[in-house]
Amino acid sequence: MGVNIADMLGNDAEQLLNHQCSTVSKKMLHLPGPDFVDRVFAATDRPVPVLRSLQEFFNHGRLSGTGYLSILPVDQGIEHSAGASFAPNPAYFDPENIVKLAMEGGCNAVASTLGVLGAVARKYAHKIPFIVKLNHNELLSYPNTHDQVMFADVRQAWELGARGVGATIYFGSAESGRQIQEVSEAFQLAHELGMFTVLWCYLRNPAFKVDGTDYHTAADLTGQANHLGVTLKADIIKQKMPETNGGYPAVSEKAGKEFGKTNKNVYSKLTSENPIDLTRYQVVNCYMGRAGLINSGGPSGDNDLADAVRTAVINKRAGGMGLISGRKAFQRPMAEGVELLQAIQDVYLDRSVTIA
Repeated sequence: MGVNIADMLGNDAEQLLNHQCSTVSKKMLHLPGPDFVDRVFAATDRPVPVLRSLQEFFNHGRLSGTGYLSILPVDQGIEHSAGASFAPNPAYFDPENIVKLAMEGGCNAVASTLGVLGAVARKYAHKIPFIVKLNHNELLSYPNTHDQVMFADVRQAWELGARGVGATIYFGSAESGRQIQEVSEAFQLAHELGMFTVLWCYLRNPAFKVDGTDYHTAADLTGQANHLGVTLKADIIKQKMPETNGGYPAVSEKAGKEFGKTNKNVYSKLTSENPIDLTRYQVVNCYMGRAGLINSGGPSGDNDLADAVRTAVINKRAGGMGLISGRKAFQRPMAEGVELLQAIQDVYLDRSVTIA
């Protein structure tokens, strides 16, 4: 393999590579594998063209035939502003370089905006699966607000040759009710047209920050967001990796009244402090893995390669389906971006990294 995984993990190698999950057994999960479409999706009510699109998705790139997924997502030109996203590497103002990075990096698919993918569709839509991100949060209106609004129509994605569509819901936000309705309708039409669906199941509410702890990445709250996403018939769930737990009780204590519903077993029997067990709970909420969990690579920092490998190890050992990594890959020279994407893929290709 291209990277030494244990060296990349450093002091965390023992904890992450040898941990055995004693919460929810891997035997209860629908784990990724070469037959995942036949074994899991074929039993659903997805139309046959959706199964074809999913199989093409799983059979592309370096992870082809493994049941694991590596996706390059670049919607930050809208979400974070083009300047903030592409100034570190101006080449990516050109949409063609985004697609080239996904192809040279060996990804299963490239996920981006209607404009980005539409700009190069006739040259590349038949060479790598496209996922059109339908809604976005823009930060040009003043004062800045946070709301996912539809920028694209499902039929536009279908017409440019996309194999899948993606969307974000800010669960917990005041606008989530409208977003749920919009995404539900969009995903239904996408399935009717033969495209698979990917849902970014994000949390957003100022009340989820309590006494200096950010519970937007709590296992219990993100797990529930995943469960809502699968209920909307998302085929793939994209979620931030859990960094803490106990969101329900913390928000309840802050509010002085019960927030939502949870159970003590969530914190004693179904999770532990180990990041693999916290991520396992996210997989459990994806209908025990019937919808694949892909975790995000996160923002670019000082140790991107090691951080990406660590995230991939946790996701894989928890029973997840892969990683979606954007800023870590495109905010650097293309050769380095390719190296990072392939380091992630090496974790999923390495049979010594097993399910915990």
